[in-house]
Amino acid sequence: MPVPTPPVLSDHELHQLLAEDVPFGDLTTESLGIAAAPGAIRFFARDPMTVCGVEEAVRMLELCGAEAQAHAVSGDDAPPQTLLLEAHGSAGALHRAWKSAQTLMEWCSGMASRAAEIVAAARRGDPDTLVAGTRKNVPGNRRLAVKAFKAGGAVMHRNGLSQTLLIFAEHRQFLGDETPAETVRRLHRLCPEKRVVVEVATPDEALAWADADVLQLEKFPPEQVAEVAARLEEQGSQAVVAAAGGVNAGNAEAYARAGARLLVTTAPHLAPPRDVQVRFCSSGE
Repeated sequence: MPVPTPPVLSDHELHQLLAEDVPFGDLTTESLGIAAAPGAIRFFARDPMTVCGVEEAVRMLELCGAEAQAHAVSGDDAPPQTLLLEAHGSAGALHRAWKSAQTLMEWCSGMASRAAEIVAAARRGDPDTLVAGTRKNVPGNRRLAVKAFKAGGAVMHRNGLSQTLLIFAEHRQFLGDETPAETVRRLHRLCPEKRVVVEVATPDEALAWADADVLQLEKFPPEQVAEVAARLEEQGSQAVVAAAGGVNAGNAEAYARAGARLLVTTAPHLAPPRDVQVRFCSSGE
């Protein structure tokens, strides 16, 4: 089993998630008079999945007063009926954490599983091709999204505007008469530790920006990626070719075979959750 990763959310943030679901107590459990009854809860993979979020789920159960133990870690491949975690405690504690922990795991595991599918497809095309996730996460959930991409074997394209140099057409319209080569040289001088990435929309734009460190080909079909990669090599360009826009598990292999060494994708952010089955039992069962 891989080394567990710590929760990416603080206890304060996990408390906020719990408070969102149980703002004024659990009316049903309290009204039934069962809150103090001892019991156990177990989470199983119902769908095959790449697991993610189990560490956060365990901590949420602990914050509610239960004793919890992980049986898988983020990044594990789990076939159906794999035991992911279990916890023991009062019925009140278990019910408070139940749905928030389950939903978080399902959502994160959905993203991680989709990322893993794209990574596997890309590696069939070229084992050295990297899959990179965009920052188009559900607002406010970037750290969980980053964790999910990494659990699926992907890397992050960029975590924010402060991190990387990525020139879009929307930047270039303000550059006036400065040539692409002059822009690249200027950025290398100003930010010598950073690579210059340029997004382009046509093969001609790609060749014009061939001095960049990375050329991000936006919505190019695989055949056009292969053509651009060949022309860049003929021109002596050392630019890394990245494919972006519409990259998914169905076309990642083709893009990798075409010469894209980086596949930039949003698809995992849009993945459906993977089903996590939860089973309760009382101490007498």
